[in-house]
Amino acid sequence: MKKERTNNMRVADYKDLRVYRLAFDSAMAIFELSKKFPSEEKFSLTDQIRRSSRSVCANMAEAWRNRRYEAALVSKLSDSDGEAAETEVHLAFALRCGYLPPDKHAALMDHYDHICRQFRKMMDDAASWCGTAGELREMEAEYFVGALERESVGAQPTTYAPRSSRSSRSKRS
Repeated sequence: MKKERTNNMRVADYKDLRVYRLAFDSAMAIFELSKKFPSEEKFSLTDQIRRSSRSVCANMAEAWRNRRYEAALVSKLSDSDGEAAETEVHLAFALRCGYLPPDKHAALMDHYDHICRQFRKMMDDAASWCGTAGELREMEAEYFVGALERESVGAQPTTYAPRSSRSSRSKRS
């Protein structure tokens, strides 16, 4: 039997997710720590660990925007999970090469372990992130004005003149 999420919290934006904040803070910690990596690692380990740690956050943002469709949400969360696992591998290399102190490595590995577990939970319960029974949580935008509403307020339909009569610059000499 699937466990219901009992601690429901209204999330207005992906930046409100605790897992996003942890991933972002971890990526920033990696950025700061990687500044001390040797210059010969600039285009290899330094670049790769920064890219993968940032990609976790970027894919989460995409997942959030794609939550309209459960399969799309799961796909992007899976991408985030893969990038988090890649970051863990780069962290292991950084430790083994002596670029990271063991305490910083252990703390970051703990963060990424938590991040990966949270992604698994979100993927396993994707329907609750997308709405109930396939319903969207998004409301129709209020700023769209239909043709009937424009007519009811007496607005004139907008017409545009052809491009050639609007600008004298359109004729080249």
